[in-house]
Amino acid sequence: MTRLPQVGWLKDGKRLHLQDGPIDLIVEAQGSRENLRVAYAAAIDRFTGLLDELCDELPLLRSSADPTRCQLNGVIARRMHAAVVPFARDHFITPMAAVAGSVAEEVLGAMVQAAPLSRAYVNNGGDIALHLDGGEQFTVGLIDRPDALGLMRTAVIRAEDPTRGVATSGWHGRSFSLGIADAVTVLAKAAAQADAAATIIANAVDLPDHPSVGRCPANELQPDSDLGSRLVTRQVGLLKELEIDAALESGATVARHLLSRGLIEAAALHLKGDIRVVGLPSPDANVLHRPVGQLNESMIHA
Repeated sequence: MTRLPQVGWLKDGKRLHLQDGPIDLIVEAQGSRENLRVAYAAAIDRFTGLLDELCDELPLLRSSADPTRCQLNGVIARRMHAAVVPFARDHFITPMAAVAGSVAEEVLGAMVQAAPLSRAYVNNGGDIALHLDGGEQFTVGLIDRPDALGLMRTAVIRAEDPTRGVATSGWHGRSFSLGIADAVTVLAKAAAQADAAATIIANAVDLPDHPSVGRCPANELQPDSDLGSRLVTRQVGLLKELEIDAALESGATVARHLLSRGLIEAAALHLKGDIRVVGLPSPDANVLHRPVGQLNESMIHA
């Protein structure tokens, strides 16, 4: 018998909350009352049993991605693999790097297929899959770290733009990071693609062997981590301005390369109060130095 997920509504009565184990989704759509009823029902139906599907192939999902072939069977698992393959030749990466975005895409796809919607999103812990029709738009708050609500800046995604996925990675987040970025937010054509790219760019924001950076093997913190004994960041102490700039430039170089390959649409990198943006217009070309404000949850994700 399939385990039923937890289903509820947030206090505003507009956003559906779906939770099963580590997967925690916020879902919102716009359309007629009947279409919303059908779309939300489709989201619940597709979410039910989804975690079990992933668990059935977990050993392969936690293994280094093979860029030459895919041995996975599930729709979401294969999407995860496809999202990380463009990075697998040059970087260590497993399909798990795209799990949050892939799940968000799957649930959103079920909704859009079930009913016409003018606007919808599925937010999986900050990794967001978008549907925009007509003249609709979506404002994204680019946060300064995944576990807090500090605002770096905002970006407006319009229906005519190619972006349909947003993801954030960094050493403060739910997943481990090999780098020292407080946050890297990526806009891409799909949520799974953004998820994988954010991981790669966040890993590249780094100062190897710096004495102010504390690291430990991932499997000491989580025995079944897909990163195994690779060192993950647990603490980032004081850094000089030139060191911050060097770390951000390292990540920005990778982001520019991914932008040139069409793998991302834009990225915003944050470390110790400094911001480097790639593919987004800014008042100061590449670097923004400004106070970090506060943003409530609905503004960040909607």
